[in-house]
Amino acid sequence: MFIVGNLFGAIAEIIDAILGIYTWMIIISALLSWVNPDPYNPIVRFLYKVTEPVLAPIRSRIGILGGFDVSPVIALLAITFLKRFLVGTLIGLGQRMN
Repeated sequence: MFIVGNLFGAIAEIIDAILGIYTWMIIISALLSWVNPDPYNPIVRFLYKVTEPVLAPIRSRIGILGGFDVSPVIALLAITFLKRFLVGTLIGLGQRMN
């Protein structure tokens, strides 16, 4: 069963790394929205294409509160929950199977 345990551990590490990278993408995208960057810049377009599918549904349900877009904060909280719950659970399962 140690092979399955190692598999769960590896999947947990990959998910953790992907969620960490996505966290930074959301943070950078939120910071860029404060300075009004060039919309034709390829980096800005990439960040918009990657983060907007997650942020737009949150924004449409919650809206803008007091003139501030809180969708990045809610997305970061959801990512933190996934990292703690999903990754932690996978790591725990992997350790029990070893």
